[in-house]
Amino acid sequence: MVSARSLGALLNLSPRFPQDTTLILVAFAGWSDAGDAATDAVDCILDALDAQEVLVLDSDEFYDYSNNRPEIVLTINDVREIEWPETTVYKATSPLLAGTNIYVVLGVEPNMKWKPFCEQIFSAIPTTPSTVMITLGAMLAEVAYSRPIPVQGSTSHTQLRELTGLEPSRYEGPTGILGILSTLAMERNIASVSYWAAVPHYASAPPCPKATLALVRSVEDLLDCTFNLTDLEEEARSWELGAREMVSEDEDLAEYIRQIEQSQDTAELPEATGEAIAKEFERYLRRRER
Repeated sequence: MVSARSLGALLNLSPRFPQDTTLILVAFAGWSDAGDAATDAVDCILDALDAQEVLVLDSDEFYDYSNNRPEIVLTINDVREIEWPETTVYKATSPLLAGTNIYVVLGVEPNMKWKPFCEQIFSAIPTTPSTVMITLGAMLAEVAYSRPIPVQGSTSHTQLRELTGLEPSRYEGPTGILGILSTLAMERNIASVSYWAAVPHYASAPPCPKATLALVRSVEDLLDCTFNLTDLEEEARSWELGAREMVSEDEDLAEYIRQIEQSQDTAELPEATGEAIAKEFERYLRRRER
């Protein structure tokens, strides 16, 4: 079952659009990655693709090691190695999105030279008139761990707004590399879609698989495809059980969570709407067809 509102129609399911669409999926660790939810989501999707590196950006040029410190790691042979902060561009393919050129940008938010950083990324990715960039982020928020993780999607592209029902972002203020990359993409006539998950601020220690799962499902709905999320779903359930145990040991925190739950329930989150129920049913049917 194909949703008329999904980006799948734009990518390769409608004769109105070309088959040589380029899809760019982006996430960065750091300022826009609460609980590691966004980078873990892109990692999860990357694992489902047949991908190869096409570019590793020079860490010396873009990172301040006193802020983004390298790490010493031990290999399986107990050899000490240095892991430098970096950003990698991958080219990938998937039978889930036949006819689509897929690129994944995954790394650590740079500390400096953001303009040349973005230029190198764009230079590494051949674009087409139907190129679409999807950026994933996560932020700390006052939300209940026991409720569906809210995900805010936005796009300024007219055709994508019509297909997805998303609204343009009205945010003004400080931004991270995701905001810069998305804005520069639009200046290049690259359509951009952004999804941000709300991570409970009182349970923000990474990982946050429940927020990761919410982001991956948002991408699934957008692209009208399904990934194997069995392990991630189990991790999300375990995370919620752990959060429940933590809250049960602190009565003040438990009361605070109850207030948040009441507030969210009263506000009627999108997850409880008829549209969300329809999306969940479509997702169920797609998984049956795998």
